[in-house]
Amino acid sequence: MQSTAIEIIRLTEVAPQRWFNGGGWTREIARGGDAQDWDWRLSVADVESDGPFSRLPGIEREICLLEGAGMQFEFDDGQTFALTPESPRLRFDGGRGLGSRLIDGATRDFNLMWRRGRFQAELWRRPLVGSMVMFADAGDSWAIHMLAGEARVTDGAGQGAAIVRGDTALLRAGDARRRCVLEGAGEALLMRIAPVGPAGDQ
Repeated sequence: MQSTAIEIIRLTEVAPQRWFNGGGWTREIARGGDAQDWDWRLSVADVESDGPFSRLPGIEREICLLEGAGMQFEFDDGQTFALTPESPRLRFDGGRGLGSRLIDGATRDFNLMWRRGRFQAELWRRPLVGSMVMFADAGDSWAIHMLAGEARVTDGAGQGAAIVRGDTALLRAGDARRRCVLEGAGEALLMRIAPVGPAGDQ
């Protein structure tokens, strides 16, 4: 959708990439920056077996359980965390050593990652009822990942598209403030990604 400020990514159209250790698959939804030195990244992972997470020094990340019974996390420093439907989110330093164990079969997870010192990110899991207006300041990006239901995302020019479970709507503000309206019913992950510095100050 090049004619609008909103990009729609259909998860069903994103090719999965096999992990180097063979333990799962990743579908990259979007990124900021280039392939080798990205600023932020959104992806969905299908985890099929136990194993270590890749260490990502300088990267902050948040993982959200989408499907499955979850994973038991064990950090090298001794901290443990159970990612389950009752506790479906974990935010942590990507440079920490971390091993995972599937609780009861494969899982599907949403991953938000951003480079510390360049960007900051916030994530909310919200029910959708009626309409919601979002404003992206210059340099910001907003992402809406549908967990359930159906919605329509419309930009400030009145152009938009419908999104359903698994779809992501991405609003990149660029050098001007942008507005979008989300209307529908269901549940979604809402994310704001902002540069650190004058354009990213709260």
